[in-house]
Amino acid sequence: MSFWQQAIELARVDLKVERRLGETFRIVAPFALVALAIFPLAVGPRLDLIAEIGPAVFWAIGVLFGMQIALRRSSSDDRERRDLHALLGVDPAARFAGRVLTGSLLTVAFLAVLLVAMILLYGPYLPMSAFPVLAIAVLLVAIGLAELGTLAGDMAWGLRDRTSLASLIVAPLAIPLVIGASQTLQAIATDTGILPWVLLMITVDLALAVAGVALARPLEEATR
Repeated sequence: MSFWQQAIELARVDLKVERRLGETFRIVAPFALVALAIFPLAVGPRLDLIAEIGPAVFWAIGVLFGMQIALRRSSSDDRERRDLHALLGVDPAARFAGRVLTGSLLTVAFLAVLLVAMILLYGPYLPMSAFPVLAIAVLLVAIGLAELGTLAGDMAWGLRDRTSLASLIVAPLAIPLVIGASQTLQAIATDTGILPWVLLMITVDLALAVAGVALARPLEEATR
């Protein structure tokens, strides 16, 4: 099998497992929605302020909970599964790509649900021209979070508290994604250029992709 055939097959298996377990929409999404609903209660009856902070709250909660999706996928990667992949001759870089593909799809779906909830709860002013750009930002953020979560999970693999340690790795590295996504919407609201912020997110995604593929085999060998 080619590199991409391996990656797609691994992603298909992961999605089948996710469909059976439903961790993303049974565990992660409900907590994120509760967190999203708490902010308007804390602000009070100031509807103008609630509408203004809606997008910022969406990105903050989306990143904090979105990175848990990729980390939960990495936490299910046990020794037996890795040994099976090694016996089957699976390329470690293809395994990284497959996990990123799975994490990206799940994170996009999660962020879409969170976005609808934010619009209903906060009522922000979003012109129609903002939605195509918002879709691009959601996609780029989802890819970046999936790459960060997969790479951090591999780096912390084998440690007893690897999920907690991986979260500490992902959170600061996700800051450029948060800045790029939030400033993209701000640029639409102020009628300024969005290109610098979109290029920032693309650069981060490409850098993480290169790092993940380059480190996949060394990290695989280090855990044997």
